[in-house]
Amino acid sequence: MPPATNPLALEIAGLSKRFSLDKRQVTALDGISARTKAGLVTGLIGPDGAGKTTLMRLIAGLLRADAGAIRVFGVDVGASPLAVQGMLSYMPQRFGLYEDLTVSENLTLYADLQGVPRAQRAAQFATLLEMTGMARFTSRLAGKLSGGMKQKLGLACTLIRAPRLLLLDEPTVGVDPVSRRELWHIVDHLVRGSGMSVLVSTAYLDEAERCDEVLLLHEGRLIGEGQPGNFTAAMAGRSFLVRTPALSKRAAQALLAAQPGVADALIQGEAVRLVMASARAPDFVGVPRLGEASIVPVAPRFEDRFVDLLKQTAPTPATAPAPRAAASEPGTRVIEVEHLSKLFGAFRAVDDISFTVRRGEIFGLLGANGAGKSTTFRMLCGLLPASEGTLRVAGFDLRRAAAPARARLGYMAQKFSLYGDLSVLQNLRFFSAAYRLSGARQAARIGWALEEFELRQVQGATARDLPLGFKQRLALACALMHEPDILFLDEPTSGVDPLARREFWQRINALAEAGVTVLVTTHFMDEAEYCDHLVIMAQGRILAAGSSEELKQAASGPAAPDPTMEDAFIALIEADTRRGAAA
Repeated sequence: MPPATNPLALEIAGLSKRFSLDKRQVTALDGISARTKAGLVTGLIGPDGAGKTTLMRLIAGLLRADAGAIRVFGVDVGASPLAVQGMLSYMPQRFGLYEDLTVSENLTLYADLQGVPRAQRAAQFATLLEMTGMARFTSRLAGKLSGGMKQKLGLACTLIRAPRLLLLDEPTVGVDPVSRRELWHIVDHLVRGSGMSVLVSTAYLDEAERCDEVLLLHEGRLIGEGQPGNFTAAMAGRSFLVRTPALSKRAAQALLAAQPGVADALIQGEAVRLVMASARAPDFVGVPRLGEASIVPVAPRFEDRFVDLLKQTAPTPATAPAPRAAASEPGTRVIEVEHLSKLFGAFRAVDDISFTVRRGEIFGLLGANGAGKSTTFRMLCGLLPASEGTLRVAGFDLRRAAAPARARLGYMAQKFSLYGDLSVLQNLRFFSAAYRLSGARQAARIGWALEEFELRQVQGATARDLPLGFKQRLALACALMHEPDILFLDEPTSGVDPLARREFWQRINALAEAGVTVLVTTHFMDEAEYCDHLVIMAQGRILAAGSSEELKQAASGPAAPDPTMEDAFIALIEADTRRGAAA
């Protein structure tokens, strides 16, 4: 780490910013003061609506503060915004690539916009393309790149003019673990190699542990700052792994989370990772079905402290009541895929895959960006015809009876797909009507959604203006309006903070326990632990299948005796890449 004598990159003093939203005043930032040193990676961590993006835009001089001041390398942003903008580069959440231009043409366009002299461009482009691994794709259209490649191209365009300070607003949202690791290698190279200062916001708390220092935001206030290791150390003696042979992992998690003194409970493989509210070992003697539990201390994580701090001020999320039970019996095959393929011209997006899903299971489809997961989902939902193979969903052959099958399905798309110009209530009315609900039945389901997803207080707000966590709640509520037997979730928690993800999975676990079958894709490898069975895809094919414990065990070895699910995923993808390169 650079020495403590580093000059300051950022000085933030008494910073406040308010917005008018839906005829009310919203405080995005409330008197924040902080300092970050030059030559470090500083993580900006906080739940949805904490004020992270607002702070980034204020630093970049794109917004004007209501009170307070920001200085970038000693220059006041309010007094000299153009001078500050000359020292920094900003990559927002939705970086504006031009999808009809090639990789090379996007770089040239941004070089023109940044005024990079033509004599310097060839060397700069070569450096950026080599650093991001994009040198082989200069003639490919940006719209044809995978999500991870788009993010790397966006970063390259941001770095066309090398800044002293780089602002990255959640650069790894929606990209797979391999691409996330590659992006962090780039950031490490920039900071360690050239001394660049970086401020990065992220929803992945394992990424916070990569930072030199972190700023924790919640509801517009700074609730903590310092080195990640200091936050983790504060949780010593409070983390445990609990195994309950008499209970399913979902039932165990729900029961453990309700016990006094428990701050957090997460499914991890076939066990539950427990965080206590204080440094004491859990004692479940005399608690029905928990008395025989195996309890083993484990090392704390940064996420433990983050969630612990937030839960001191945030209410405990409610669990949605279970929908009606599905018609089939437990263990019944409700999804059967045999030799499924999808061709787009000569390109095989999905290549001869087969798997089975039973009633009440949570089944995970994992894979790198462009692996074929979303294409598989769309075929299973009847939204995209299969080129080859057989699909049976809820007893219906999708190649012959797609409409009856769709009536039994709920679908939550990868991108927020509701109507942004409609209010929360109008979206609920529209989707309930689309599912052919009317009269008292429609009114009852809308009332259920408003209460159980805590949407009543924002029912008049337009969907576009909702924080991401509320958008997710609304999308899930709309998918459940007709009480489906099978629920498809395509990367449902992308960009959502840890508390909102916990709330989401609490609801999904309750649905699965009630007999609803759930298929999910996710880039959060800790969420793969919630799945009963997993399939990992690459280039349209299935690389591996099994439970999370089985996949982790297969990836274990002398170099990684106790791999995480992310370690197992990356090992499989990299091994497949090496095989492809050798072929």
